[in-house]
Amino acid sequence: MYLGIDLGTSSVKILLLNAQHDIVAQNSQSLNISRPKPLWSEQDPHEWWDATCTAIKTIAREHSASLKQVKAIGLSGQQHGAVLLDKTGRILRPAILWNDGRSGSEAEQLMQRVPNYAHIVGSVIMAGFTAPKLMWLEKHEPEIYQQVAMVLLPKDYLRYRLTGVYASDMSDASGTMWLNVAERRWSNTMLAASDMKLTQMPEVFEGSDVTATVTQQIASEWGIPVTTVVAAGAGDNAATAISVGVVANGECLLSLGTSGTYFIAADKFHPNVAGAVHTFCHCLPKLWHQMNCHLTAASAMTWWADVSHTDLETLVNEAEQSKTHDPQLLFLPYLSGERTPINDPHARAVFFGMTHETQRPQLTQAVLEGVALNFAEGQDCILQSGMQIKKIAVVGGGARSLYWGKILAATLNQPLTYYANREIGGALGAARLAYLAVNGVASLSDFPCLPIEQIIEPNTQWVDKYAKKKERFKKLYQAIKSEFINQE
Repeated sequence: MYLGIDLGTSSVKILLLNAQHDIVAQNSQSLNISRPKPLWSEQDPHEWWDATCTAIKTIAREHSASLKQVKAIGLSGQQHGAVLLDKTGRILRPAILWNDGRSGSEAEQLMQRVPNYAHIVGSVIMAGFTAPKLMWLEKHEPEIYQQVAMVLLPKDYLRYRLTGVYASDMSDASGTMWLNVAERRWSNTMLAASDMKLTQMPEVFEGSDVTATVTQQIASEWGIPVTTVVAAGAGDNAATAISVGVVANGECLLSLGTSGTYFIAADKFHPNVAGAVHTFCHCLPKLWHQMNCHLTAASAMTWWADVSHTDLETLVNEAEQSKTHDPQLLFLPYLSGERTPINDPHARAVFFGMTHETQRPQLTQAVLEGVALNFAEGQDCILQSGMQIKKIAVVGGGARSLYWGKILAATLNQPLTYYANREIGGALGAARLAYLAVNGVASLSDFPCLPIEQIIEPNTQWVDKYAKKKERFKKLYQAIKSEFINQE
C-alpha cells in the first residue's frame, strides 16, 4: 500500500493506493484561508496538520488493515508558501501563501540584485514566490525574521511532522527562487541576494527519492508500519502531471483548480521568461517543465456562484442553454492579481461591455470565457518559445464541466483529453512517487494509463470567434492597467 497526501489551498486530500495501482480509499478535509489585509493570503500550518490527521483517522475507520500494509508516503502540495520555523521547530507566524501579492516590490529588488536571475531560477521573479516573501518579512516583521532558522514549503511541513526531517524536492524547491534549476541545487547567489543562508534551507531530493522514515509516534497514531518511508514528493502541478502520465517532452497538463496551470514537460532546461513563463524542475530526474500559472481559474466560478447566490451547476447550465456569445462582453479574471502572462499582482477582475440586456447567463458565460482566454494568452507565450504541444490532459475541479471544456478547446484551438479520476490529481501523483521510492524510477512503466472519458475537439465555428475575442481581451488589460492601484 502507498499513501498519497496532497496539501491543497482549499483542502487536504489523502489517497490509499495498492500495489496494483487501484485506489483503495480516499478522503478530503477542507481548509480555511485568511486575508487579513489587501493582497494578503495566509493559512495556519497547524490546521494543515490537523486536517491531515483527521483524513487519516477517517480512512482508518474502514481501512485500518490496509494502513498496516503501507510501505511509503508521497507528498504533494500548494507551492511557494513560506512556513517559518525557529531553531526549535516552532512556527513563527501564519504561512504566507502562493497567491499572496504583498511582496511585489521585493520581487523587483531581487531581479535588480541578480541581473542574470533567469538563467539561474528559470522564471521572472514574482510576488507569490518564496524568496520575496522573506525579503518582505525582513523589512516589515524584523522581530520574526531574526528568529527564522528554517523555511519550509507547505507539503514539507507535513514531512517535518511525519519524520522530524527538513527536506524538499526539486520541483517544489524550483518555485522558491533560491534553486539553481539547471543544476538542481540551492543557489548561493540567489540566497545571498535575498539575505538568506544555506542553513535555512531543507535538503533537496528528486521526487522519487526516499527522504526519511516516519517516527515511532506517527506510526502508532496513524496505524502504519514504523518502516514506512516518505518520498520527497512534488509540487502540486508536477505531482498532477505524474498522475496522468505527463512525463515526455511536449506532453501537457491543463489544471482548472483554485488557480490554473498550463504545464508542458521538457527534456532540457530552456528558460523562457517572456510572458512570465516558469521553467522548473519536474519531479523525476533529468526532466524539467515550462509552466504558465494563472492565479484565478475555477475559483472565478466559485466567486461568481457566491456573488450570484446560485450553485455552480445551475450557472453553467444556464450559460450553455442560453447559447449567448456576446462579442462585446468580457471578463478579466484577475481576482487575485495575475502571474502569466502579465505579472501584475495589482490587477483586478473586471466585467466590461454590459448593457441593459445583459443577464446572469451572459455574465456566467463571460467568466467561463475570461478564464479560457487567459489560458489562451498564456499558451501563445509557450508556443512562441518553440515548444510543440503533443497532447493536453485536463484535470482539477473545473474539469467537471465539459461545457467549459468546449470553450477551452475552441479558445486554445487544441483537442483536450479528459481522464477518469481527473479530480484526484496531486494525491494520485504523490502515491505514485511513493511507489517509485520503494520500487525505483524504472518502475514508472508499471503505472496504468487512466481511462479516457472524453476527447473534446475544437468547435471550428467558435475558434475564429474566440481568436478575435482574445485580441480584445489583451487590449482591455493594456488599456486599463494603469488604473490598478498599488495597495502594498
